[in-house]
Order: sequence, then C-alpha cells, then structure tokens
Amino acid sequence: MNSLIFTHTFRFIILAMFQVLVLNHINFLGYINPSLYILFILLYPLKNNRVIFIFVSFLLGLTIDMFMDSGGVHAAAAVTIAFIRPFVLKFSFGAVYDHQTMKFGNVEFGSKLTYITILTVVHQFVLYALEIFNFSKIILTLQYTLFSSIFTIILCVLTTIIFSRRNK
Repeated sequence: MNSLIFTHTFRFIILAMFQVLVLNHINFLGYINPSLYILFILLYPLKNNRVIFIFVSFLLGLTIDMFMDSGGVHAAAAVTIAFIRPFVLKFSFGAVYDHQTMKFGNVEFGSKLTYITILTVVHQFVLYALEIFNFSKIILTLQYTLFSSIFTIILCVLTTIIFSRRNK
C-alpha cells in the first residue's frame, strides 16, 4: 500500500515538474502545447476512492495553473476528465472494465488508444474553450484542440510504451 502511494506521489511530482519546466516552454507553431501531465489522471488506479481521485486531479491541474498563471483552466480541464473517466473506461474497454480486472498494460492497443484519445481531446477542448472563452472564435478553439491533442496523444502513447513494465 505504501509503495503504491509512493509510486503515485512520485508520478504526480515528476509529471507536474516535467510539464512546468519543459513542456510549457514548447509552443510549436505558436499554439501547440502538449499536456503530458494528464497521464497521471489516465493511469490512476481504478479501484481507488473517486472523491480523492477528483480532488487529486484538481490539485494537479491547480499546480500547473499556479506555475503558468492561467487562472484555473488546467484545474477545470483536469477535473472534467477525472469526472468522465469511468464512462470513457466503460466505453473503451467494455466488459474488461466492468469486472474491475483490467490492467492498463495488458489491454489491447486499440482500446488504450481510444481511451487516451477521448480523454485528451475532452481535456484540450475544455482547456482551450475556457482559455479563449469566446464563441466567435470556435474555429480557433477547435484548431488549438486538434493540434495540441495530436501532440499530447503521441507523447502519452510513447511514454506509456517506454515506461511500461514487461509482464512476460
């Protein structure tokens, strides 16, 4: 139990620091900015207390907001994907998720990609919709969402592949 808490605390700190110190300084083409910190929310254990999970997701988003001076948009986007995560898990993994037997490293790649894609696109859309906050600029919001989502999905998939444990 303590090693599990340590692992998640370590993941929280490393992802937040990497986001703040490295990824927030990438502004490819002026607006493409990856959000790798959401990997913490994506990989959080299934069986843990949902209220604590949403609160920790809020703290993660708030941490990013404090360093970026972004007024709470990351916290709102992080809480949104933490809240909808069970529905996306059920949609992406079906019966495997229903029986609570799922291990993220053991599921097929297509289901994993669907899960990562849905939550990333929702996160980026909420983030940019709140950041731009102007309905007349919906095309700009969708453009930012699309390109940042693609970059974030690629980074999330590569990170999960690189750091996955081999169970053979």
